[in-house]
Amino acid sequence: MASLGEDLLGIVNKLQDLVFNTIGNDSLDLPQIVVVGSQSSGKSSVLENIVGRDFLPRGSGIVTRRPLILQLINILPDEDSPDTSVSTQPEWAEFHHIPNRRFTEFHDVKREIENETARIAGNNKGINRQPINLKIYSPSVLSLTLVDLPGLTKVPIGDQPTDIEKQTRNLISEYIAKPNSIILAVSPANVDIVNSEALKLARHVDPLGRRTIGVLTKIDLMDHGTNAMDILSGRVYPLKLGFIGVVNRSQQDIQGNKSLEEALKAESNFFKHHPAYRNMASRCGTQFLAKSLNTTLMAHIRERLPDIKARLNTLMGQTQQELAGYGDMHFSGKEHRGSLVLQLMTRFASSFISSIDGTSTDISTKELCGGARIYYIFNSVFGNSLESIDPTTNLSALDIRTAIRNSTGPRPSLFVPELAFDLLVKPQIKLLEIPSQRCVELVYEELIKICHTCGSTELTRFPRLQAKLIEVVSDLLRERLGPASSYVESLISIQRAYINTNHPNFLGAAAAMSNVVTNKQDKERKKLLQEERERREKKRQKDHALNENAIPEDVEGENEAEKKTSRKPIHLSSRSLSPRLRENGTSNGMLASINGVNGTTGGPRDSFLNYFFGKDGAPGSMVSPSSHNPNLGRNVNHSTEPIFSQSMRRPEERTNHGSLAQQQREDDSIGKTHREYEYSPPFGNNSEPVLTDREAMETELIRALISSYFNIV
Repeated sequence: MASLGEDLLGIVNKLQDLVFNTIGNDSLDLPQIVVVGSQSSGKSSVLENIVGRDFLPRGSGIVTRRPLILQLINILPDEDSPDTSVSTQPEWAEFHHIPNRRFTEFHDVKREIENETARIAGNNKGINRQPINLKIYSPSVLSLTLVDLPGLTKVPIGDQPTDIEKQTRNLISEYIAKPNSIILAVSPANVDIVNSEALKLARHVDPLGRRTIGVLTKIDLMDHGTNAMDILSGRVYPLKLGFIGVVNRSQQDIQGNKSLEEALKAESNFFKHHPAYRNMASRCGTQFLAKSLNTTLMAHIRERLPDIKARLNTLMGQTQQELAGYGDMHFSGKEHRGSLVLQLMTRFASSFISSIDGTSTDISTKELCGGARIYYIFNSVFGNSLESIDPTTNLSALDIRTAIRNSTGPRPSLFVPELAFDLLVKPQIKLLEIPSQRCVELVYEELIKICHTCGSTELTRFPRLQAKLIEVVSDLLRERLGPASSYVESLISIQRAYINTNHPNFLGAAAAMSNVVTNKQDKERKKLLQEERERREKKRQKDHALNENAIPEDVEGENEAEKKTSRKPIHLSSRSLSPRLRENGTSNGMLASINGVNGTTGGPRDSFLNYFFGKDGAPGSMVSPSSHNPNLGRNVNHSTEPIFSQSMRRPEERTNHGSLAQQQREDDSIGKTHREYEYSPPFGNNSEPVLTDREAMETELIRALISSYFNIV
């Protein structure tokens, strides 16, 4: 059974080394003995007594600042050696971080522990969770696996962290909380057992005391007349594995270079000759402690072996599944490098395409990605940016009027020239370029993101190949960014090069004029109703203030509104283009032609043409040009002569015929027209000149046409 136990412990040590080399932590929860105790409780002395060598650092404050995993391996004595005594057999130590190097001098082991601790944990007396693995091969030790942890401290001294107690407790709890760990709680006998920090921590994770071994140190330093028999017998604090008393070297013995062999002999003599402990001397001392730990650890390994095996099978299955995810092992080797690279590139391309198509198996549920993100960019981001553009926001009334005048040249125009519309709409189409280029950049950024996230697990086996693939694809996308931007510019240039006014969705001049007139009449109607409401409200408030019986004004107001409405009729099929025309009644030729006199009906297009060209059968009040200009030399019929009111022409186009009184009346009429239109500049620029009735209508018409064409580009 002893041989079987030694073999089991050797296997556990190999597993521990394997896990530490591969995973980096003890995820298997292998059986081990964890040494816990307060600072200066004698933990280091107990371990040195078990090993039989001075190899642990000593000093004031916290000396053990990293967990020390100590594997004691018993080796058979060399039978070929002439001196077969145990003391002359070779002993050595090995560190995991320095492989293939044996330390035969144990003071070098102490120095290496100090150097390695300072290398990882620093020189500020802080602690670190990364363990130090040390193996000691000796024929004088029993096979054990011990973990030496930093001692518990209450008050930080020197440059220790202020939370040193919390850090130490968390580190100790991390090790002793594992179910497969045996807790070796070291407590000094010269301190009341109820104040033992080691037993307090052990009881927190092992309340029944099934896997806790108590060790009482400094029994020789107890007050005279007192002993620890009640504690060692388990009557004070019962533990399943019991308490074991030991006597370590004092500080005076260490300074006097007292050897461990002499210390062990002195310990044995102390228990044999002490009147209180001589009856149980065989169950006290370091040698009995080492044997008990070895026996307990072997039994614990055999007890936990089924759980360890099940845990191993689970980890092996997970590892094999992870290994299978890295690709087929048949492609390993130099002869299959080309096939492997081609396969990885093909899967990378397939993953890239599936991310865009939305068929990838690793679809995120937290945010939009891949093809869905690109669709969102086109549909929402780009669409909203286009809808937020006002095609006429940077066009003032002065700009539109200037463009119309420049397009007519030295000749007066009878209607809005199409060239003016072209001049004004082309710069507005240019507004589409900035959001379009931004859309291209957003799609490019999303493609780069897809490129970095579409790598398979197999590709992660070869990080340099993965980095090169991402670099090549990123360069390709970056190269195509320029041509894509140029293509967007060319599309916008194509739209600007030819203005297609024959597009079926284009509003057209007639419909635009109809909308302008309709909107104007709606505003006038709303203004009239609002003024009537305000007048009635003021009247009501005035009557209420005078405490008089108010005469109902609703009927009177409605009658007055009806009278005003009857004086200014509004017909959808017959639109009046200016207040001046309404005042002149049916005797005015312009109003008659627009309202369809002589029984002729027409749609918005006829109204637009009548506005600029007149209509057949106009009243006789509209005179022919021949009566004004006798030098024409030919008679022109009224039905073919364009009828245009003098007040509708631009001021510079009017003739200077007539008296000053007539000119004054025309100016008053124009001013009244402007007041009724109540035209305000689009940007509130009061420095712009006041527009005439015709210019206001032309400006609104151009704005409507630009907005209509902008929506179909």
